[in-house]
Amino acid sequence: MKRAAVHTLVLQSLMLFASLGWALDTTVLPDPALQARYVALTHELRCMQCQNEAIADSPVDLAADLRNQVREQLLAGKSDDEIRSWMAARYGDFILFRPRYSWRNAWLWGAPAVLLLVGAWFSWRIVRTRTLLLADDHEPLEEDLRP
Repeated sequence: MKRAAVHTLVLQSLMLFASLGWALDTTVLPDPALQARYVALTHELRCMQCQNEAIADSPVDLAADLRNQVREQLLAGKSDDEIRSWMAARYGDFILFRPRYSWRNAWLWGAPAVLLLVGAWFSWRIVRTRTLLLADDHEPLEEDLRP
C-alpha cells in the first residue's frame, strides 16, 4: 500500500513538471534583433483566455496562435507599433498590458490624481474646521463635579 502511494506521488510530480514544459515558447527567429523584439512584444500582450498572463507565458492554444501572429508579422517587416495596433484592432485595448492614452480612457488615467486632490481638500477642510472650533472653545477641559 505504501509503495502504491509513492508511485502515485511520483507520477503526479512528473505530470506537474511536464505541464510546465508546455508553457515554454521555443520560437527562435533568425536575427537576434528580431528575437529581442519578439520576446518584448510577447511579454507586452495579454492572453485573452488567461486574462492576466502574457502570451509568452501562457500554455493555451490561443496564446500560441498569437505568438505565431507576432512572429509572422515580425518576419513580414512590420514595426512593433503596427503589431500592437493590429492586435488592439482585433482584440481590443485589453490585450495591451500598457493601454494607450485616448479620450475614451482619459478618466482612467486622470482619476487617481483627481481623487488625491479631492482627498487632500477634504483633509485640509477637516483640520481647518477643528482648529477653528478649538480656538473658539474657552471652557475648561474638565469640570469640577464635586459637591
